[in-house]
Amino acid sequence: MKKIRSFFKVDSNYQLFIVNLVFALTGSAALYFADYLLNLFLFTKDLYGIFFYWVTRIILVLPLYQVLLIIIATIFGQFSYFWAMEKKTINKFKKIFYKK
Repeated sequence: MKKIRSFFKVDSNYQLFIVNLVFALTGSAALYFADYLLNLFLFTKDLYGIFFYWVTRIILVLPLYQVLLIIIATIFGQFSYFWAMEKKTINKFKKIFYKK
């Protein structure tokens, strides 16, 4: 367990459990809300084809996941842990898209 805690950079087994719970809930919620939004805007496989449906769904899931991660982490009291991860992710995207 010590190796796993050091990999996730957490202090206790309890925090490790909460972090994994947040990841699990966020992934499920992102998929659920992406499906809900696509249905809300009547974006179906039949109308737009299976390829565009899945590409749109994947593109929709990515930002939804990031937003939900912070919301769910805050609910479980892990905002600072996940906000540090989000800042790293944002900086990586900045390096990719804003090369000089």
